[in-house]
Amino acid sequence: THVFGGEDLARLPLYNPRATERTEAERVFVDTVRQASAIIIASPGYHGSISGLVKNALDLLEETAKDDRPYLADMPVGLIATAYGWQATGSTIAALRSIVHALRGWPTPFAAAVNTQQTRFDEEGRISDPAVEGQLRLVGQQVARFAPLAGTIGASN
Repeated sequence: THVFGGEDLARLPLYNPRATERTEAERVFVDTVRQASAIIIASPGYHGSISGLVKNALDLLEETAKDDRPYLADMPVGLIATAYGWQATGSTIAALRSIVHALRGWPTPFAAAVNTQQTRFDEEGRISDPAVEGQLRLVGQQVARFAPLAGTIGASN
């Protein structure tokens, strides 16, 4: 398991499709996604959509366009959105689903919406709300359940 948090994503330069070389941070990110059998994308909801850091990282997956498995093809993708209100969590999840479909991935049936207006985190970053914890666990369980199928979804016999 590899986690790319906000600090990691902030190290990625603005995606430039014309760049002939990639930074070490870009290479590590793209190579990690290439090797993954499943991923979870979590984004804060900013102005009704995903954050710029998350969008920039997803744009970088254009580097996989000519791979045998381009983008997120046949990969289960769990989705988590956090925002200060329900409207932004819903629109952020909708944006993530749309992007994952465009990248040929398979969003899991359930996505977690965390309304930070109602849900608090402790000093170590843990959630104190059992219902939200259950949502996050369900996303992880669905991704783990579908991960062994990665690469076989849609494959011909």
